[in-house]
Amino acid sequence: MKLGKYDFPDELYYDSKHNWLRLDADGVTQGMTALGAAMAGEILYVEPAAVGREVRQGQPVLSVESGKWVGRVNAVVSGKVTAFNKALDATPELVNHDPYGKGWMLRLAPGDLERELVNLMRADSEAYRKLVEAERQKYGL
Repeated sequence: MKLGKYDFPDELYYDSKHNWLRLDADGVTQGMTALGAAMAGEILYVEPAAVGREVRQGQPVLSVESGKWVGRVNAVVSGKVTAFNKALDATPELVNHDPYGKGWMLRLAPGDLERELVNLMRADSEAYRKLVEAERQKYGL
């Protein structure tokens, strides 16, 4: 789905902090949305998530630095970090240029996924469309 000039793939789940979640055969993959990356500006550094670390939904899992800000990225669901995208060490701007592909951030082995998915939104939900529109208006995007 396209909201304004930003893509939000229909198969993904989204949180209110501009992160996405893709269900994979090996667990879940998490990244930042195209809108979130645009709001941040050019990503200069992504702090690696510690593989093996247990995380809780909504709690910080890594941080991102851009020319505009340094911010925490929260886990979209609870679970154990199984991978960090090492490509971001050398080319963190992948988050800006390919947020749903090569710019993914981490992979998780989820805990209670069914219980936590209800806290996320789909791109075609009215709540998510309203959130995106409010953010686009606020930031002039």
